[in-house]
Amino acid sequence: MKNTKKLVVTALMAALTCIATMIIKIPTPTFGYIHLGDGFVLLSGIILGPVSGAFAAGIGSMFADIFSGYVSWAPATLIIKALTALLAGFLFRKFQKLFNGNTAKYASILLGGLIGEALMVFGYFAYEAVLAALASGAFNSTTLAAGIASSATGIPFNIIQGVVGIVISILLLPILMKINDVKEWISE
Repeated sequence: MKNTKKLVVTALMAALTCIATMIIKIPTPTFGYIHLGDGFVLLSGIILGPVSGAFAAGIGSMFADIFSGYVSWAPATLIIKALTALLAGFLFRKFQKLFNGNTAKYASILLGGLIGEALMVFGYFAYEAVLAALASGAFNSTTLAAGIASSATGIPFNIIQGVVGIVISILLLPILMKINDVKEWISE
């Protein structure tokens, strides 16, 4: 029963991540978009733990890309968001053991979220740089340099998205902590 419940909540978090990513999209000049999904990416890792959270975050985010017409980004999104949730969930648990008191959860979300979202920013930067270099027709140092230069323009927007995700997870976790199973899973 316990494993079934966690599996169902993992699927629910994947769906919520997908919906949060798709429902409010703020287009960026780099043809991407800022969304609320990263809050659920982080919450997936925090609530479900690194492994289950990675599945929920990666799959939910990937489907948002597919449903929104960003199919070429879906494989990268699957990996990047899964790793973001995995890292944030792992670090959240590690930091929980270091901090005491009422601020422990917030400090753990903040630090785990910052490091996890930094991975997200770097992951999309690297993927876009390689994608741009490949799209030019020849993959060499010149096209890679051009790809790096063009993908650097997306970094500030991904940072904003990461910060929004951290704020959302900080705001929603205390509400979700009122659910006994969530409280128990976070303590594992």
